[in-house]
Amino acid sequence: MMKSVFRSFILVTVTGLFLMGCRSNKTIPYFKNIPQAEYNKIEQAAYTELRIKEDDILDITIQTADVSASSQVNDAATNNSVASPGGAGQRVSGFVVDKEGEVELPVLGRVKLKGLTSYEARNLIREKANEYFVDPTVQVRFVNFKVTVIGEVNRPSSYTMPSERVTILDAIGLAGDLTIYGKRENVLLIRETDTGKELVQFNLNDSEIFKSPYYYLKQNDIIYVEPSKGRIAAAESSRFSVIAIIASLLSTAALIITRL
Repeated sequence: MMKSVFRSFILVTVTGLFLMGCRSNKTIPYFKNIPQAEYNKIEQAAYTELRIKEDDILDITIQTADVSASSQVNDAATNNSVASPGGAGQRVSGFVVDKEGEVELPVLGRVKLKGLTSYEARNLIREKANEYFVDPTVQVRFVNFKVTVIGEVNRPSSYTMPSERVTILDAIGLAGDLTIYGKRENVLLIRETDTGKELVQFNLNDSEIFKSPYYYLKQNDIIYVEPSKGRIAAAESSRFSVIAIIASLLSTAALIITRL
């Protein structure tokens, strides 16, 4: 029996290694359909600025020549601790956009920011700040620009991005790139919209990815990398080997008991 199990294990292992070799030769290189003469001519999708939505967390700072005057707003942002978009019990500082699309700012009061870009929000807040401060400088950035990368990558996790201009390749890079088992031709983007979820498939072997309107990511996007058949075969062979070891131990124990 053990010989039969061992032969099966060897067969599955060799098959898995063969499949890995096939993937290494055929599907691992990215953008392999780009002629070298076209390297400087690749078209890219236009970047669309992010729009502020409900439940977004914004870092808003106001600077003026009178530091003590603007510190009322900035100190409030620092002390306004909310749950981190990355989870894990962490908390971050910022102003949360409520269900009415507004934020509550000290001194300035309620300001509606929903639907605006960070640039437009900065200009609107600056207009209001001019009523209270002299020559204010305003900065607005997203604190909750989180992207989750799962599946066959080296470091699956949720990542908070330091910049608004983030591509799917940036997110995959943060996750340590795909493992040898990741299917480059089937990377799935899951995006939450007002009307439901959007599912978009990417093929990292194809340069058309650069032209996709989904090339640039948005808040809370999820990227899933499908495992290849080689990964499934490897997982199955590992499971079978554990079963074989347990069966062997049980057989040995039974033999010892019968001889007592």
